[in-house]
Amino acid sequence: MAAAPSPRYVAIITDGNGRWAQRRGLPVIAGHEAGADTVKARLRDAARLGIRELTVYSFSTENWSRDAQEVLGLMEMFARRIEAETPELHAENVRMRFIGRRGAPVAPALVERMEWAEETTRDNDLITLFIAFNYGGRAEIVDAARGFTGETEADFAAHLYAPDMHDPELVIRTSGEQRISNYLLWQAAYAELVFVDELWPDFSRAAFERALQEFSARQRRFGGR
Repeated sequence: MAAAPSPRYVAIITDGNGRWAQRRGLPVIAGHEAGADTVKARLRDAARLGIRELTVYSFSTENWSRDAQEVLGLMEMFARRIEAETPELHAENVRMRFIGRRGAPVAPALVERMEWAEETTRDNDLITLFIAFNYGGRAEIVDAARGFTGETEADFAAHLYAPDMHDPELVIRTSGEQRISNYLLWQAAYAELVFVDELWPDFSRAAFERALQEFSARQRRFGGR
């Protein structure tokens, strides 16, 4: 069986921001800021490498249990960066989509910014950046099941947060941890998994390309032989 081609649909668990800051004696929000910079840099690399969709795990439904100051700082950072970076990404022909629950405890003003970013960039077609925010894989399946009246997997997938998102061919997790942490449980059923040691802010283009090369060296069977 031939090796897999380079993936078009990639998802990343962007893990390690807090440890990156701690090792440098910095506040944890500095790690999240550095991580957000890395998202933008690797997004641009992904577009150059022919990737059509990049999905990043920015804030999970479980992350609300973190220290209140860290959560507050993250919410402020998300709002500020969406406001500042949407015009820039729009000019680069990037489409933005947010997946996850949009009700409380997410502030309505933040939801408005997310919807503004989606509307502003909706016709762009170079690459789509899916941002998993207030997201949990189990929550997504539960929410989809509430409205499901069909019979097939395709019918069910139409009720997910982003039915237009392709199933990721590759899921990368940084920081050396080897678990999927409630991420894209439905969509990643047949994804190849690559675990790398770099903390997310240190995840360079070279590390990204190595992960893509590892994917391309594998044989994908989808249950066949």
